[in-house]
Amino acid sequence: MTNKKWAVKRITVNLAAQEAEKLEKYCQQTGRPATDVIRELIRSLPVAEDAK
Repeated sequence: MTNKKWAVKRITVNLAAQEAEKLEKYCQQTGRPATDVIRELIRSLPVAEDAK
């Protein structure tokens, strides 16, 4: 049985060298994987509710 909460859509993100280094440094400092950091940042994005 598949848990839809964790259904996965894989994406590829191209980062500038400076952005990749900053992400890597943050992950090393916090001990968190990049996937978790990126997922948290996406969840924090403000999104307007659909107008109907």
